[in-house]
Amino acid sequence: MTTDSAVLHSRSSVLPDNAAPTESVQEVHELTELLRLVDDLPAEFRPDFYQTLDRLVACLERRQRMLGYVQDSLNQMSLDLKYLIFDLEATRRERDEYRRILESPF
Repeated sequence: MTTDSAVLHSRSSVLPDNAAPTESVQEVHELTELLRLVDDLPAEFRPDFYQTLDRLVACLERRQRMLGYVQDSLNQMSLDLKYLIFDLEATRRERDEYRRILESPF
C-alpha cells in the first residue's frame, strides 16, 4: 500500500462510536475494496483517485457525525417530552386538588 492509500485506509477505519455497526463495517469493507482497486491502477492515475477517495471518506465521516448529532437531539427531545408530560400531569393534579378545595363547603 502506498502512503496515500495507508492514510486513507487509516481514516476510513476510524468510525464514530454511535455509528450503526453493520453499516460502518460495510462502508469500511467497500472503501477497502475500492482502495485495493485504486492501488492496482497505473501510478499516473492514482493521485486523482486518492484525492477523490479522501473527499469521500471525509463526506462519510461528516455524515456519521451528523447522524450522531441527530440521534443525540432525538434522545434529548424524548427526555424533554417525558419531563413535560410529567409536569403536565402534576399541574393537572394540583389544579384538580385546588378545584376540590374551592368547591368543598367550609
